[in-house]
Amino acid sequence: MNTTTARMAFLYPGHAAEDDYPRLAAMSSPASEVTVIHTEFNEDAHTVEALTEMGSPQRLSEGARQLENRNLEAVLWTSTSASFVRGLDGIREQIETLENLLHIPASTTAMAFARAVTAINAKRVAIAATYPRDVALLFKAFLEHFDIEVVHMTSHGIVTAAEVGTLQREAVLRFATDNNHPDADALLVPDTALHSAAWLEDLDAAAGKPVLTANQVSFWEGLRLCGKLTPQPGLGSLFRVNPWD
Repeated sequence: MNTTTARMAFLYPGHAAEDDYPRLAAMSSPASEVTVIHTEFNEDAHTVEALTEMGSPQRLSEGARQLENRNLEAVLWTSTSASFVRGLDGIREQIETLENLLHIPASTTAMAFARAVTAINAKRVAIAATYPRDVALLFKAFLEHFDIEVVHMTSHGIVTAAEVGTLQREAVLRFATDNNHPDADALLVPDTALHSAAWLEDLDAAAGKPVLTANQVSFWEGLRLCGKLTPQPGLGSLFRVNPWD
């Protein structure tokens, strides 16, 4: 396996918890090189209409053009909801848009969740969503395409990513523990606007099971696409799985 530095980019809509990515890069070994590009959108709102526009090929293309002629190995569209609301066909379109423009492997946070759940061999999951219920239900339906059973789902109806990004450690840990479920093999926290990088081990310990967060699985997926995914300490249960087993 290649253990040299990974070079990846994250297209991130707006400003909320984008500082998780350089933090994760610094925590990884060897340290990764990450580029964060802020993409534009019409409205910061967890509504199907706003998220569909946010994740449109046009918006992704605008962001990706800022990455042309850079020495990158992978690119991620890091909005969970602005990928799964477009359905599987819409996600394929997002990935193809990025790969056709940049000629490197691409993925989305939604796809990263599906792969990460499989990687830790979780069959049943709980969802702790910051989104309104109609958006959270679309994430549930997305996971079920991959035969992932959702045994419990909560939605907290926070409308803007900016508000989610203000939540601090104790609030995030409480959010996870309050929305855990004993029948779930793992707890999924799907919003990339929620900070989690500094507290991944704390989240696992608080829940008593693997907790998969959006920025964590996005970074994991980026390393996977670069061919440089290795077990890592301090980054949660997901990173203790050997991808080559």
